[in-house]
Formats: sequence, structure tokens, C-alpha cells
Amino acid sequence: MRAAEHNQALREATRQSIEASAVRVFARHGFAASSIRHIAEDAGLSVGSIYRHYASKEALFDELLAQASTGLAAAAEELAGVGDPLELVRGFTREVLTDFARGGTAAEFYLVVNQGFLTDTPAGTAARLALAQRSLWEAFADLVRRGQATGRFVAGDPAQLTACYFAMLSGLANMRLVVHDTLNDAGVDIVLRLLTTEGRP
Repeated sequence: MRAAEHNQALREATRQSIEASAVRVFARHGFAASSIRHIAEDAGLSVGSIYRHYASKEALFDELLAQASTGLAAAAEELAGVGDPLELVRGFTREVLTDFARGGTAAEFYLVVNQGFLTDTPAGTAARLALAQRSLWEAFADLVRRGQATGRFVAGDPAQLTACYFAMLSGLANMRLVVHDTLNDAGVDIVLRLLTTEGRP
């Protein structure tokens, strides 16, 4: 590997380490109580190393939320695709719960995104997240509506069912952070009992 490529790889690895540590710190302490020093300590880097990649705590937080917005938009596009509503919802749920159960930063990242809605730092962050989230929720609600038409989803306002579904995921993310390794995969079928008629008498 040439020197320039090697240096670029090192920079990218450092950025990934910083971002992973930032997710852990923000999730556990909240944006306001977190500092660049906390993130540097978690990453095993100097404060100066952080500032070489990010101008401020706000810039680092905003970068994480920009990634979240991109992820939400991609998930919305996937759910809006052609396919069986139940299988699309089941696949999405399985992917989220598997990420939570692996013990990585997925659950923590979920909580950091929730902070982004409340913090709005830098200004405009919350609006950007809300736009991406709205697209995801609308795509999900449309799947619920389509599933109801075939009798495979429970009756009810699709928007309210969607809100309850994502509230459940948020609760599971919080539980993962609190109880750590004692929380296993909650099970796709358990979560989907909120939405589907499968297994009901």
C-alpha cells in the first residue's frame, strides 16, 4: 500500500474509532453532559486527535446525526419497495433486533438519534432528522395499511400503530443499554404481535 493510501486508511480508522466512542458517550451521558475529553478517553486518543478530525463536539454530534438521516432515508426507501408487507416488516424488525442483540453500538446509536430530536444542535439538526423519520414512518404506515387490507395486520389507525411499534423499538434500545448482556434478542414474533394477526385466536 502506498504511503498516501496508508495514511488515508489510518485517518478513516481513527474517525471510525472516534465516532464509535462518541456514540457510546452521548448515549450514556447525553449530549449536554458529554465532552470531547470524555470521547477521547473512551477512544484511547488525545483530545488534540479528536480536534484534528472534528472542530467541536457539536460538529461530531451533527456528523453522527447526518449519518442517521441517511440511514433513515435508506430504510424508508427499502420499505417503500415492492413486496409482501408482512415480509418487509418482518425483515426490517429482524435486522433492528439482531443489531441490538449483537452488543455493538446499534442500540446506543438509536438513543443518540432520539437525543438529536430534542437537542437541535447545531440548529436545524432536529428538522433534518424529522424529515427523514417522517419518510420512514410514512413508508411503514403504508405497509401496515396494505397488510390490513389483506387481513394479516390488526385493525387500527396505521399511523398510531406505527408510532407504537417504533416506541417499542426505542424501549428495547433503552433496555439494551441498561441491562447489557442479560438482554437477548426480544424475538421478531413478539414485537410483531403488536401489528399482525398471526398466532391470534
